[in-house]
Amino acid sequence: MTIGACILGCSGPMLTPAEKAFFADARPWGFILFARNVETPAQVRALTTALREAVGRDEAPILVDQEGGRVQRLRPPHWPAYPSARAYAALGRPEIARLGARLMAHDLAAVGVDADCLPVLDVPAPDGHEVIGDRAYAETPDEVAVLGRAAAEGLIAGGVLPMLKHIPGHGRARADSHQALPVVEAPWDELDGWDFAPFRALSDMPMAMTAHVVYAAIDPRRPATLSSTVIRRAVRKAIGFDGLLMSDDISMGALSGGFRERAETARAAGCDVVLHCNGDMGEMQAVAAGAGVLSGQAQRRAGAALARRPRTPEPFDVAEGRARFAAAFGGRLAA
Repeated sequence: MTIGACILGCSGPMLTPAEKAFFADARPWGFILFARNVETPAQVRALTTALREAVGRDEAPILVDQEGGRVQRLRPPHWPAYPSARAYAALGRPEIARLGARLMAHDLAAVGVDADCLPVLDVPAPDGHEVIGDRAYAETPDEVAVLGRAAAEGLIAGGVLPMLKHIPGHGRARADSHQALPVVEAPWDELDGWDFAPFRALSDMPMAMTAHVVYAAIDPRRPATLSSTVIRRAVRKAIGFDGLLMSDDISMGALSGGFRERAETARAAGCDVVLHCNGDMGEMQAVAAGAGVLSGQAQRRAGAALARRPRTPEPFDVAEGRARFAAAFGGRLAA
């Protein structure tokens, strides 16, 4: 069975007949959920089941952005509210970052979601855009790496794959890549010693998401997502990441051109799979056509990533974990 080298969204809380037919034909490697797809636990479970049935693969990964704080797709009243990444730095207890991620993994696995776009390993610069802000664990690479690893390991313990983002680093960007293309002027030595460092420390993780950011010292013309130079020199060589590399959402405002062209260019640059999030059918058709099929190294990395999911989650007392997590924050968080 051929598998499309893309991860796609859908338009609402249940699949339309047109989406079912399209996914059966395009056979994307995986899917991603957003707030528009989330109502209740039973509904999300039914949707994740339907997505996998549409492509005929029980192992098709289903992703979500469940960071906590501002970026949390599964929210109260059906799911707990989790703090932003920065809240863990104030505690100085990496084990609580792991616990928070373990609890999120429990929530996600219960509804059929098995990959979380977490941890954010960007190191925010003082003049960087607030799009990262408190989504970053701390303000130094070492602290980011320690807390990011704790979160990644908590997810894996719960049967959910982590996704490092935004490789090789979004923290210096002065624009929100959802809206515009940021350009970072820092020299290679600064990038390598600071921005790349948390990603290098977690380079053993199974998956990472690119940054739609131009690094002028590496490739002054193309953002990382579309740059073979950035992917080869920074991501694969300097950082040493050999896991599955996924583009950030190619419908974001940082990129230009047609959607087939965006997908083709991202794949040619070295992205193993292309992410498209908004569920627009016309755009998805173009993305699927441009992304092509998984083969070669991309197929190997995709298989290796899925193999990192444990067959059985680590034993875990959920009620005790929620109580301990709330207590760590002085009872200020919903348990």
